[in-house]
Amino acid sequence: MHTLKSLNPQNVWEYFEEICKIPRPSKKEEKIIAWLENFAKNKHISVKKDAIGNLLFSKKASSGLEMAPVTVLQAHVDMVCEKNNGVIHDFEQDPIRPLISGEWVKASGTTLGADNGIGIAMILAVFSDPDLIHGPLEALFTVDEETGLTGANAVQPGFISGKTLINLDSEDEGKIYIGCAGGVKTSIEYTSQWENISSGVCYNLKINGLKGGHSGDDIEKGRGNAIKILTGLLSESMEHFTVRILDIEGGNLHNAIPREASAIVNIPESEKNRFLQHAGIYFERIQKELGKNDPEFKLHIADYQQSNASCLHPEMAKEMIAALHACPNGVIAMSEKMKELVETSLNIASIKRDKSDNFQIVISQRSSNDYAIKELISKIRNLFEITGAKVEVGEGYPGWEPNLDSPILKIAQSTYISLFNRKPEVKAIHAGLECGLFLAKFPELDMISIGPTIRSPHSPDEKLEISTVDKTYQYLKEILVAIAKGK
Repeated sequence: MHTLKSLNPQNVWEYFEEICKIPRPSKKEEKIIAWLENFAKNKHISVKKDAIGNLLFSKKASSGLEMAPVTVLQAHVDMVCEKNNGVIHDFEQDPIRPLISGEWVKASGTTLGADNGIGIAMILAVFSDPDLIHGPLEALFTVDEETGLTGANAVQPGFISGKTLINLDSEDEGKIYIGCAGGVKTSIEYTSQWENISSGVCYNLKINGLKGGHSGDDIEKGRGNAIKILTGLLSESMEHFTVRILDIEGGNLHNAIPREASAIVNIPESEKNRFLQHAGIYFERIQKELGKNDPEFKLHIADYQQSNASCLHPEMAKEMIAALHACPNGVIAMSEKMKELVETSLNIASIKRDKSDNFQIVISQRSSNDYAIKELISKIRNLFEITGAKVEVGEGYPGWEPNLDSPILKIAQSTYISLFNRKPEVKAIHAGLECGLFLAKFPELDMISIGPTIRSPHSPDEKLEISTVDKTYQYLKEILVAIAKGK
């Protein structure tokens, strides 16, 4: 590839480009783990691995700084694997192909994996820099962050020794994150009931063109949820027409706002023209509502030919669609403590038909308020159970309570001012960071989260701002110097 070799800092970009070559879907990180172990061996870095696959690198302090506190640098090794329709890419075999696009690095039709590959690259650059001044260092590489934070959850007492941790999984240069939301995944199952249909016309309804994005970071940006839009159309149509549903699917990952959804429906011949007219009016209304937040939104309606078709039993279909239509989606409440911070949200993430022809729905809930998320989960459970669904609520993960008196925060603030002559923003994030789990396991940890600017993570539009990589890496190095020297 060698598309990034001209960028600075060269060592960070070279490592990132190498990481892009290595397939690393969540729960299938064996190749990146083996590559990191080999990296440590070649660089004579001490490394250990736990039962789930998390790695810990250790590096001795610079001469004279052996008594400085141990600092842990942390990143996750997996990536979200999303691609546009029509893009041929096997995330378990094919490399990501980064390219330079103006002031950004992106990939062609797939997620880039800068979340969190660029964090890994910065840590490797730190550990391979012989001239960097630092105290004792540890690097914690965790698995399966994106689909449940299971790597962080499996870290056992004693695996790390440092009491100061710098997480490199944030996505806004110039901002220091000191808190995050907790989250829970709710799984819903409708046992399908089918009946044959032999008349009418069938259409394939497709929603696409939406931006999607991260269900925490982007939830307040007014972007469309393809499942919510599609079920809204179906619910309204069922009130006026005889709609039979042959299939419905949409979304993929619990932490991504669904960009695409589709349904196959059957309409009586006598109602088809009025149905198509209604769908067109619905499209125009949603398009106007989304406006500039999602300008590429499209509704495609195509003829669908299938003989001896089966459709969902009308009552079962009506109850499932009605529940999805009634289910809240997006921002539920804003924080009263921190300006512009979403406190509680919900994302209707996916609906799929399983091997038993049952429909599986995944909904993710996030909040920095424990009571609020419990209330939301209870309401969602009641809504879907009333319509005959089976509901299972996952264990979830804890939030990270902000500490404005944090020693590492003070160091990070003063270092940023010295480097860039302006104050950084101190923020909390409405997304799950592994820091919440680390704090639950290691209450004495003092943490911050930083990173370069990434836009549209968890979608094929993901892009990494080139200039912010250099700034963040220089900033990280200066923080390590300040910690080591006790500044």
